[in-house]
Amino acid sequence: MLYLVSTPIGNLRDITLRAIDVLGSVDLIASEDTRKTGLLLKHLGIKKPQVSFYEHNEQRSADKIISLIEEGKSVALVTNAGTPGISDPGFTLVRSAVAAGVEITTIPGPTAFVSALILSGLATHSFTFRGFPPRKPGARRKFLEADLHSPYTLIYYESPHRLTAFLRDAHAVFGDRQGALVNDLTKIYEAVYRGRLSEILSGIGIRDQGSGIKGEYTVVIEGINQKSEVRNQKSDTEF
Repeated sequence: MLYLVSTPIGNLRDITLRAIDVLGSVDLIASEDTRKTGLLLKHLGIKKPQVSFYEHNEQRSADKIISLIEEGKSVALVTNAGTPGISDPGFTLVRSAVAAGVEITTIPGPTAFVSALILSGLATHSFTFRGFPPRKPGARRKFLEADLHSPYTLIYYESPHRLTAFLRDAHAVFGDRQGALVNDLTKIYEAVYRGRLSEILSGIGIRDQGSGIKGEYTVVIEGINQKSEVRNQKSDTEF
C-alpha cells in the first residue's frame, strides 16, 4: 500500500490523528527532505526508516518504492509541507503506482493554496491553482497572460526572492485587480494583505526596505469581471 500523507504547512499541531497512525505503522517513509521529515517524526515520537524522494530523483526512487510495495512493504510519501503532488514531488510516484496496479490512498491535510483562497475574501466557488510561475520574466508574462480572460479566482505560489517581480508582472498583465497576499500560513507571523495589486505591490516595497521579504507566499487574484467585496482590508499585521 502507498499512503500519500499530508503534513503541516507550518504549525506542527495541524498533523491529523490518522496521519500520525499511518506514519507510525508503515514500513518506510519516502521523504522530500529526510532531515525535515526527521524533525517532524521526532516531534511525534516516531522512529521509521526513510528513503529520499525529491524532484531530481523521482523516477529512480519511484521504481524502487514500487518494487518494495510489490514485495509487501507499506510506504508513506510525505513532502516538506502540505500535500504530496501539489507543487511538490509525488505525481511521478502516483503515476507509476497506478501503472503497476499498486493500491493507493490519501491521508488528507493542509494545503496552502486552499487556506489562502478562503482567507483572501475573493470568490471561492470557482478557482484555478497555477502553482509556481516560471522564473524568467518573458516566460512569466506568457504564463500570466494565459489566464488574462479567466473568470476564475487565480492562485499562485512564489518565493520571497521573486515576489516583487511577480507582482509587477501580474499588475502589468491583469491591471489593478483585487488580490490578496498570504504569508507564512499557520505560523506565528501569519499575515494576509488584501487590496488592489498596486496597493499590495506598494506595501511589499515598503516591507522590503525594512525587515525584508521573507517566508512563503501565496498570491490570490480575482478573475475577470468578478464582483469582489474586498475593499482595501488588511489583517492585523501591517506591511
